[in-house]
Amino acid sequence: MTDQHFSAHARARTGRSHQGVGHVDEHHDERFSVVGNHLAQHSELSLTAIGLAVHIHSLRSGTLVGIKALAAKFPEGETRIASALRELETHGYLARIKERLPSGRIVTRTISYNKPRTHTAPRPPKPHGEPKRTPTPTPPPPPPPPAAVPTSPPQPEPPAPARDVLAGLRTHDPRLHLSEQDVRRLAPAVATWLERGVAPDDVQRTLASGIPKEGVRHPAGFLAHRLTALLPLPLPAAHPEPPRPAPLQNCDDCDRAFRAPTPGRCRGCSTSHEARAAAA
Repeated sequence: MTDQHFSAHARARTGRSHQGVGHVDEHHDERFSVVGNHLAQHSELSLTAIGLAVHIHSLRSGTLVGIKALAAKFPEGETRIASALRELETHGYLARIKERLPSGRIVTRTISYNKPRTHTAPRPPKPHGEPKRTPTPTPPPPPPPPAAVPTSPPQPEPPAPARDVLAGLRTHDPRLHLSEQDVRRLAPAVATWLERGVAPDDVQRTLASGIPKEGVRHPAGFLAHRLTALLPLPLPAAHPEPPRPAPLQNCDDCDRAFRAPTPGRCRGCSTSHEARAAAA
């Protein structure tokens, strides 16, 4: 009798492949979140956006999920996180609404949806005998209009020397790249350094020296601290030179030396000359 060998060849005949992902599923009793495949397998969202949506969905209500708070947790920078949040808003998984508190402060309220807002659940089946009708999707209610945010007056144009110092910092260290808004905010502090007699090149070397190898998370805040903490003292006021005495002159009458700005008579000879002139 021929021996039967149940090996990989038998599995191959069933149409199963040795390639692709395998799953080892274990039951979770605590600390887990349920995420739909419509999100996990979304073909138009980036992996950063999908991972960010899963993380936000796992958080408790009231947890801060602003761009800076998320950038402090993960290696992705603020630019990538902001882009991922916009993706989730576009596809209906996230809404960010500005609200005004009773104190007048403007805050942003973030709402996370476990199903996109454009998703409409099917209606329950009709009783037997009633003709089926195709469910008509109900459009989601429009989000409330954002509260008016007061606009700040435009900042004045920074002086050219201070602007050049800040703009040129990235030539010393590419990590010190500043935005236009950062330059406008930091320019007055740089102008103070220049007014105290520090050369522009010396300002740049002082600000760009000794940066940690791992860099800085917020270059503008790092430079603002250094501009304040390392501000040099103003130069001492220049003292005026004491007046120089008049040069020595020889009297035209008695040939004695006396001090006067121009040649002539000494005081005694001038008095005698005036007396003789008055008596004549």
